[in-house]
Amino acid sequence: MKEKVIVVMGASSGIGEATVRKIAERGAKLVISARREEKLKAIKDSLPNAQIKYKVADVAKFEEVKAVVDLAISKYGKIDVIYNNAGTMPSSYLIDCKLQDWHDMLHVNVLGVLHGIAAVLPHFVKQKSGHIITTDSVAGHYVYPGSVVYCATKSAIRAVMEGLRQEQRENNIKSSMVSPGAVRTDLYKTMKDEKLLEDQRKMQDTEGYGLNPEDIAEAVVYAINTPQHVSVSEVIVRPTKQSL
Repeated sequence: MKEKVIVVMGASSGIGEATVRKIAERGAKLVISARREEKLKAIKDSLPNAQIKYKVADVAKFEEVKAVVDLAISKYGKIDVIYNNAGTMPSSYLIDCKLQDWHDMLHVNVLGVLHGIAAVLPHFVKQKSGHIITTDSVAGHYVYPGSVVYCATKSAIRAVMEGLRQEQRENNIKSSMVSPGAVRTDLYKTMKDEKLLEDQRKMQDTEGYGLNPEDIAEAVVYAINTPQHVSVSEVIVRPTKQSL
């Protein structure tokens, strides 16, 4: 992994931060991005021996995502992997008609991934190699009350990533999805429905609940480390006791 240049979007906490740390340990060159500059700077400062650049970006805005990719290429001369990890989950019931929350999820969870793809794909096609990784979710496989739109965004990403695989396999471009089950991160704090938020908070406080972000990061590192002729199209990582 030492020769790879890797961009991580949604890098400031949770799965993104855990992945950055594991990649840095293995000597890859990194460009990390999120909306919270103070978090990005803290990660960089905590890894003084790593080759890390950071840039603030909102994945819902293509030009900001492109600027992150352009930074990687200008600083390191190439890009090998992009990990589209940014996401939001302001879940609610359809009857509540939370239109702005729906728009936010579509822009971050779906367009954010498409923006990452659009930013790197011309470079990958030109160099006839590259790896696009996306965080999906068990929610992309199952629909459940209170999270219908979130589930829809994650289902959409499965279609996007499979289409990407089919369209770009002849260009030697790899695509991977990691679909976590329950994980102890701050994602649930983007919920705005008080009952759903409180239910999730209680689950987070339950001993033995969920995976650690590092568990998902290991799956991402595994996908990156596979040889060129091996492509991990999708992996679901659940807590052993999770029912859904």
